[in-house]
Amino acid sequence: MRKKIVVGNWKMNNTVAESVTLATDVIEALGEGFSGCDVGLAPTYLALDAVGQVLEESDIQLVAQNCHYENDGAFTGEVSARMINAIGCSYVIIGHSERRQYFGETNATVNLRIKKALTEGLKVILCVGETLAERESGVTETVISTQVREGLEGISHIGAIVIAYEPVWAIGTGKTASSAQADEVHLFIRTIIGELYGEPAFRLVRIQYGGSVKPSNAAELFAMPNIDGGLIGGASLNAEDFAAIIHAASVSYVLPRYWDSERALCPGPKIGFPLAKSAPWAAILWEIIPSRTSFLSGRPRCSFGVT
Repeated sequence: MRKKIVVGNWKMNNTVAESVTLATDVIEALGEGFSGCDVGLAPTYLALDAVGQVLEESDIQLVAQNCHYENDGAFTGEVSARMINAIGCSYVIIGHSERRQYFGETNATVNLRIKKALTEGLKVILCVGETLAERESGVTETVISTQVREGLEGISHIGAIVIAYEPVWAIGTGKTASSAQADEVHLFIRTIIGELYGEPAFRLVRIQYGGSVKPSNAAELFAMPNIDGGLIGGASLNAEDFAAIIHAASVSYVLPRYWDSERALCPGPKIGFPLAKSAPWAAILWEIIPSRTSFLSGRPRCSFGVT
C-alpha cells in the first residue's frame, strides 16, 4: 500500500517573514492532522531555516527546491545537497520543468544532482513531464521514458525517490489533464520503473501529479489508482486551499484497484506476453473499452500487473 505525498512548492514567492506566516497558517489549517499522507513544504532557500523551525513541532517535512551536484566550489548562486541537508531538509526537488525550461537543466545534470542528493542522505522528488508541443506531436511516451531512464541512470535503488509527473502545459495555466489521462501517464511511468527495478518497485514507487492541482479537482485525481499525491504550486500559497488538498489525499489513501494483496485484478482478459525481457514478472492486462482509446497513442487502455 502506497502512502500519498503532497508537497507545496512555493517557487520564488514570499519573503522569510511571509514564509513563516504561511507555514504557520498551513499548520493551523490542517488542524488535527493528516493521517495517511506525507506532507512537505518547499520555501525559497532564504526561508528554509526559518520555516524549518516552524515545522519542528509538526509532521510536515522541509523540502528544498533544487541542489547542485558538487559539495562546494566556485558555483556562484548555487546551493549544495550537503548544505540543505545540514539545514534540516528531508527532500529535494530535482528536474522541475521550470529548471529545465529556464535554467538549462538536462537529463544528465538531473542525474548528477540525484546521485549527490542520495549520497547526502536526502530523499528526491524527480520531476518529469512533456510540453504542449510534445504532447500534440504524440511523443509523450518517448519524452517521459527518456527523462525517467536517463534521470535514474546508474542509480541502483529507488526507495528514496518519488517521481512527480508534471505536464508542462498544465503548470500555472489553469489547464489540467483529466484524471484518466493523468493516471495513464502515471501507469506508464510505473511500468518503466518496474522494468528498471522489478515488481516491488512497480507496486511501491510513489508518483505525484503536478499539473494545476486545486481543491476542486484533488479528490478525483488522488482517487486514481496510480496517482500518489501532488506536487502543488500556486494552490500551496493559500493555506486553506493547500490544507484542503492534503485532506483530499488523506481520505484517498487506498489500495490501488489493480491490486488485491498477492494478485493483480483487472476486469478485462489477460494477455500473457512479457512487458520486457528485463521485467518477466509483468504481463499486460487489457481493459478494452470500445468508446475510449489511449490518451497517449490511440491504443486500447491497459494496466499492468503481476502474473
